[in-house]
Amino acid sequence: MVERVGAVPERQRHWDAAYGDRGVTTVSWFQPEPAVSLELLHVLAVDPGAPVIDVGGGASPFVDRLVGEGYGDVSVLDVSEVALDEARRRLGPDAAVSWIHEDVLRWRPARRYGLWHDRALFHFLTADDDRTTYGRVLRSAVTPGGGVIVGTFAEDGPEYCSGLQVTRYSASQLAGVLGASFEVVATRHEVHTTPAGLVQPFTWVAGRMG
Repeated sequence: MVERVGAVPERQRHWDAAYGDRGVTTVSWFQPEPAVSLELLHVLAVDPGAPVIDVGGGASPFVDRLVGEGYGDVSVLDVSEVALDEARRRLGPDAAVSWIHEDVLRWRPARRYGLWHDRALFHFLTADDDRTTYGRVLRSAVTPGGGVIVGTFAEDGPEYCSGLQVTRYSASQLAGVLGASFEVVATRHEVHTTPAGLVQPFTWVAGRMG
């Protein structure tokens, strides 16, 4: 199933061009194996029957690994139709995945999820209002006690990505902006090597939403 619900044109154009011009496996954020995401999924002991959403998932292979581990209710949300179409083609028409073409800041979840996963979306939200909106959407989308995994550039990470400014975080800063109702279970520091060979330090937090 593909939901197409009017993504913000400027953001969609930017990210469609990023994927279309460079290819899904050569963009700087591509990683063939989402090792930290999977590790934190297991740390949180997310039940395979729980609905999972990968926010800003694009063409990431995280959805492939979720399906491969038996997660039967998986959604991927992204503002880029190019990225979603690539992932949908890769998994095939029979994959039990819902593809949501939407900007997270405009999205109104119609249901709740047992896990919210976000690798490298949140750090692009540099305005306080956008971060507040993101938090409101997250809280409306996650079941009470549900899991949350967020990965951003670390304090010593890049200041820009794909031509856009980002906000960098320590684990304590990231947990703080997720709100008082977020209970941290685990943190990680990851050194991501881009397809071009550049190093990008990441901060990860995983926890549960009260």
